[in-house]
Amino acid sequence: MLHDISWREFEAILEELGDRRATRLAYSRGTLEIRMPLHKHEIAKIIIEDLLKILLEELNIDCEPFGSTTFRRKDMTQGIEPDNSFYIQNSARMIGKERIYLEVDPPPDLAIVVDVTSKTQLDVYEALGIPELWRYEDGKLQINILQDGKYIELQFSPTFPNLPILEIIPQFVEQSRIVGRSSTLKAFRLFLRTQAN
Repeated sequence: MLHDISWREFEAILEELGDRRATRLAYSRGTLEIRMPLHKHEIAKIIIEDLLKILLEELNIDCEPFGSTTFRRKDMTQGIEPDNSFYIQNSARMIGKERIYLEVDPPPDLAIVVDVTSKTQLDVYEALGIPELWRYEDGKLQINILQDGKYIELQFSPTFPNLPILEIIPQFVEQSRIVGRSSTLKAFRLFLRTQAN
């Protein structure tokens, strides 16, 4: 954690670190947190991303994934890098975009964070207006929905209201630790097809 970091310094650090790095940054009103994800974090992040992509495909929902893009607003002095981010409702609008300017572009419709060694800075996600945030920690998933500028916790995902997301995502993440990624993703696809029938 670094304190008293100006917006200019934050942007200089982003530029210096570049796009190809393992660190994740969170900036809020002069405080910069630099995190280095652990292997445990990366495994959960990747499998949740894979599960979500399959879910979107099987439900025939268009999306534009933006990964851990840095979302920032100078006027709010806020910036964050989620583990994964997806444009779903706004997917058509984001096709072909190479840079995001939150002053004119919408924030991602859904962001995913995996908390292993640090806690998610909800205030930054709230300030940037990210409508749906999935937080995974210690084998549990929490769904936060932006309502009147603050997150509230829900027991379902508005993006997937007919599926028990809070149960199935952790279940298949755990399954991947036992049987591996490939078998888990095949089983997840089969599960969704069974649910559809």
